[in-house]
Amino acid sequence: MTTPETPLRVGLAGTGPWARNTHAPALAAHPGVVLSGVWGRRAEAAEELAGEYGAAAFSGDAGLDELFAVSDAVAFALPPDVQAPLAARAAAAGCHLIMDKPVATTVAGAREVAEAAEQARVASVVFCTLRFAPQTAAWIAEQSAVGDWFTARADWIGALWAPGSDSEYAASPWRRERGGLWDVGPHALSVLIPLLGDVTALTAARGPSDVHHLVLRHTSGASSTVTLSLGAPMAAAGVEVVLRGEHGVASLPGWDGAVDAFAAAVDALIASVRTGEAHPCDVRFGLRLTELLAEAEAQAQARARPGAGE
Repeated sequence: MTTPETPLRVGLAGTGPWARNTHAPALAAHPGVVLSGVWGRRAEAAEELAGEYGAAAFSGDAGLDELFAVSDAVAFALPPDVQAPLAARAAAAGCHLIMDKPVATTVAGAREVAEAAEQARVASVVFCTLRFAPQTAAWIAEQSAVGDWFTARADWIGALWAPGSDSEYAASPWRRERGGLWDVGPHALSVLIPLLGDVTALTAARGPSDVHHLVLRHTSGASSTVTLSLGAPMAAAGVEVVLRGEHGVASLPGWDGAVDAFAAAVDALIASVRTGEAHPCDVRFGLRLTELLAEAEAQAQARARPGAGE
């Protein structure tokens, strides 16, 4: 049990670029946290990253249990379908959760985590960057207070695999396999849902490369359109979210990197741990995102089959 004066012991599961660039530096610098250890699927990678911050290194199945034993919470920086069963296991061990988006790419996997967290009564936060980055979080709160939005458009167009791209994340096998729908789709939905309400109807179709187009209706009565891709040409890349309503037009501002955003997600977890109040962007919200993305994927695949449009 932590108190306001006691730092939260947070272990890190993952050693890839996202863990190195975002999770580890944010956790190590956070005044309310002690980095309790780093676990990796490769022992040498765990030792290298842990050594940078003077933390303990763990690997292998037994090492995962050892990480849970010395941690109050675990932050996951792993492919979604690797993190999901490990997060359920962490919850069963009594650890609070900071999960990456998407929490899983199957509804069953996401539900397993949500049920494990509920049964163990642990707090959880799903790190959807725009919900925690200071600039965009403030904008979402402001526009939510305005309300009465008529329609919205969200475009998240990446050029991860375009010639000239130097992104470390281009080598990610799960991103190659699942594309922009699963990697950047959670970002778009995590903005639209708090502004317009949950999704009541969804239509999805494929475009070129890994492009997915979504048309959504929301509980507020508003509609929105979403275009997602990681496979666009470099000159076509960009992120836009535009709201239109009786008060005018509002556009999502830019934000500065992910480290500050992740620190804010850690703040949110600490608050949830200490108050017992669930955060709006918790694992149940992560499950809802997975349900919507799985439905979009199924619809798009069905429409892409030969003869589907006849």
